[in-house]
Amino acid sequence: MSPFTRLLNFLAQINGMVERRALPRQRIFKAGTIEFDGTGVDCIVRNLSAVGAGLEVASPAGIPHEITLSIRSCEIRRHAYIVWRKEKRLGVAFG
Repeated sequence: MSPFTRLLNFLAQINGMVERRALPRQRIFKAGTIEFDGTGVDCIVRNLSAVGAGLEVASPAGIPHEITLSIRSCEIRRHAYIVWRKEKRLGVAFG
C-alpha cells in the first residue's frame, strides 16, 4: 500500500468513514433499470465504478440477489449481485 493510500485511509478513519470498496466510485445521478425474471424496476444510480454501483429504489422488496443493471444514457448493461441493502438503497458488485 502506497503512503498516499495509507494517508487517505487514515483520514477517512478519523472522519468516521472507512472506505471498503476495491475501487473508488464516481458520484453520478442517472436513471437506471434493475432487470430480473423478465421484469424491470426503476432506480437511480448514485455512484458507479468498474466493479460496482450504489442504487436508490422506491423499495428493495422483491428484488433478488442476482440482477442485470441497465443504464441507457451510458449504454451500460451489466450482470450484478446485490451485496448490501438498506431502506431504499442497494449496493451491487458486477460479476
